[in-house]
Amino acid sequence: MRSGVKVAMVGGVFVVVASGVGYGGYNLWNGISGGSGVSSRAGAEERRTGPVTEDEVTATAKEFLDAWAAGESDRAAQSTDDPVEAGPAVLNHREGAKVSKAVITPGAAVGAKVPFTVSATVTYEGRSVPWTYASELTVVRGLTTGRPLVDWTPAVIHPKLTKGTTLQTGTAKNAAVKAVDRKGVELTKEKYPSLGPILDQLREKYGARAGGTPGVETWIESPTEGVANTTLLTLAKGEAGELRTTIDAGVQAAAERAVARYGQASVVAVRPSTGEIRAVANSPAAGYNTAFLGKQAPGSTLKIVTAALLLEKGLVKADRATECPKNAMYYGRGFHNLREFELGNVPFSMSFAQSCNTAFIKKIDDVGDDAALGKEARDVFGIGLDWQTGIPSFDGSVPAETGGEAAAQYIGQGTVQMNVLNIASIAATTKDGTFRQPFLVARDLDDRTFATASRALPGSVARQLRDMMRLTATGGTGAKAMAGVGGDKGAKTGSAEVGGQSTSNSWFTGFSDDLAAAAVVQEGGHGGDAAGPVMASVLKAG
Repeated sequence: MRSGVKVAMVGGVFVVVASGVGYGGYNLWNGISGGSGVSSRAGAEERRTGPVTEDEVTATAKEFLDAWAAGESDRAAQSTDDPVEAGPAVLNHREGAKVSKAVITPGAAVGAKVPFTVSATVTYEGRSVPWTYASELTVVRGLTTGRPLVDWTPAVIHPKLTKGTTLQTGTAKNAAVKAVDRKGVELTKEKYPSLGPILDQLREKYGARAGGTPGVETWIESPTEGVANTTLLTLAKGEAGELRTTIDAGVQAAAERAVARYGQASVVAVRPSTGEIRAVANSPAAGYNTAFLGKQAPGSTLKIVTAALLLEKGLVKADRATECPKNAMYYGRGFHNLREFELGNVPFSMSFAQSCNTAFIKKIDDVGDDAALGKEARDVFGIGLDWQTGIPSFDGSVPAETGGEAAAQYIGQGTVQMNVLNIASIAATTKDGTFRQPFLVARDLDDRTFATASRALPGSVARQLRDMMRLTATGGTGAKAMAGVGGDKGAKTGSAEVGGQSTSNSWFTGFSDDLAAAAVVQEGGHGGDAAGPVMASVLKAG
């Protein structure tokens, strides 16, 4: 165990209510406590090994929760395996969050884990409001002492706390905002959970511009640039200014439902004619905005860009026969099609619609430029430019590569990095013919400069790409998922193999009239199996 840390106790009224694991009642008044804890007995016991026992879990959890409730941050810290970090965090719950009273109710231990509920009162400048939330702790055996200790993580204090973040109560740093969709429907994190982190970011950036005033709140203070503070409790509401976004509430609701079916999934919908973002949803909903910030290989959805490159160079035509063998080799690196299918000499449109990897690999030598794919992605589709959506985003990357790594990029593998925002934009660019940077709030709100591609898709190339995506949606790998989607529709599937995963990530992108979308489901398998239905649900709602 690391050395302890001494932190002063702050007076107050705290109570621990026992249940579930057979804790005895333990009352504290102004920091006066009775009874002995685990730490007082440790010196008299021989060093133990092996998994923690049920009794050790019960006693250690009691010691920690009792000390936390009493405001004795030093004693609580000594019950953890990282007292240097735990002590200030426990103290911050009282002093930073301004918790004046609390009841901590432990639940039944499940193995080494003990869930508990904190029912607190937060008091600031004469205002007091209740604050209730659940968390849990895990008991482990100390590596050097053999003592049972609470496995320290900031999430013990509050499940949304991470390393470096702190709890704060006071006048909010940002003005209150009422975010609305394009038709004026209010967007709340309660109704649209995926928008929670996004609404926090929009409030931080545009609250004052929207004309709001700050309220009094409890929040999680984040030290990371680009990560907004997260509001946990409102003691007094500020005057909310209205902030209009490009979101469509109906499409957003469909996106939320679609991704919620999976443990890890993301989807974005974009209007091709303008770049307006109609929906963005993630599962899990809270925390990291994978849809905008993710960095993964997108699999065969990137073949849209590769096909555009080959079409522009005159190396293929949608109706011209190309070879699709089972396998292909490039600079000693072997590539194959899913289940090693082969099509023989067929129109390139069929190779595209059936997602034939080898048909693309066999054209690389004819391109004659290892950086050509990255140039196409940047100059035509806007990938890698500085997008100004209104909140932070990763805007895609296709770095210059050589040999087998360059070949892998042609089918969306290797060092290509994308997220569903990027892929939805690629589909939107194909549908419209011109890259229009995706955005969540109008540019005139803060006079930001939108990214622009250096050139549009040549007319004949755009027409062939759209036709090949239409074929994919009606008679290719995307047909099943797109069966219920109406209008002028097109699609492209993708399966991205990621190291360490037994099952590939499922990708799918497409369009229907003036709406384009892309989805990814982690370890979802083939693109049409998991991501396809997610994306199709969003297109249907649009």
